[in-house]
Amino acid sequence: MRAAALLAAFTTLAAGPLAARDIILNPPIDCDLGSECFVQQYVDHDPSNQAMDFRCSSLSYDTHQGTDFALRSLDQMRRGVDVIAAAPGTVRATRDGMEDALFTPSRASQISGRECGNGVVVDHGGGWTTQYCHMKRGSIAVKQGERVRKSTPLGQVGLSGRTQFPHVHLTVRKDGKVVDPFDPDNKISCGAPSGTTLWQTELPYRPGGILTVGFSDRVPKFDQVKQGTAAETTLPTDAPALVVFGYAFGGKKGDRVRLVIDAPNGPMMDETVILDKNQAQFFRAVGKKRTALWTPGTYRGTVTLMRGNREINFETGSVVVR
Repeated sequence: MRAAALLAAFTTLAAGPLAARDIILNPPIDCDLGSECFVQQYVDHDPSNQAMDFRCSSLSYDTHQGTDFALRSLDQMRRGVDVIAAAPGTVRATRDGMEDALFTPSRASQISGRECGNGVVVDHGGGWTTQYCHMKRGSIAVKQGERVRKSTPLGQVGLSGRTQFPHVHLTVRKDGKVVDPFDPDNKISCGAPSGTTLWQTELPYRPGGILTVGFSDRVPKFDQVKQGTAAETTLPTDAPALVVFGYAFGGKKGDRVRLVIDAPNGPMMDETVILDKNQAQFFRAVGKKRTALWTPGTYRGTVTLMRGNREINFETGSVVVR
């Protein structure tokens, strides 16, 4: 998201030298990175109208000024996941009251100047601030001037402002300038971790991956997949079709998505589809229409994301037919 307008409204910072270890950060979200949540996008390091993350890959977009810690589904957001202070400091400003809604171009004028949505800015001293965006309406739990400790709950992950998936966007600034916490010295070494970091514990870099795998009796709509409501746990033997789908992030043009279904009595199908463009989030599905009653039992699906000769990751899911 573009945070310039929120920064102007929220904070004015004094000048000072950059010292990469003046601040030490924890992740700004109360979840298990890798299983319950993941980093969707990083700071853009490409000065052109293209985008490049600190590993010289495509997990960013043009002028992106922060790190997006994303949830797996909207259902998870509704259940509630806390946004927490990444470091101790004083609350500089807050905003609440904006609705949680997927961004569409028709809403651009409604949120102009408030693209961050509901959020919090924390001043850590020494010219350092952190900014937390897209929080859930009515969840802001701190007030201006309040002192917070590391991991103090600030509110909850939401869908306010300019966003199309539930996440907290964290922007780190030193003297008003954006700093990438994964590469604070801006000495990018493509394909390898930076020699410096602002994180107390190094966070794993995932170049993309399968998030969830599920079954349905038809190809689901993408909104259902993102909501977390597309997958069935049981299907009848007369279901019109058996479809496996994989929900993923960080897709690159040329990536291959392999989708496999194993029936109770052996292999049922094995297909691979190729991505024709970069996609921040996407899903792919394959299946078969019913020609006779499905064999009762457990059907297992495996979806694998492959890039070149490398397997990025795979996830599995299952459905019981009875």
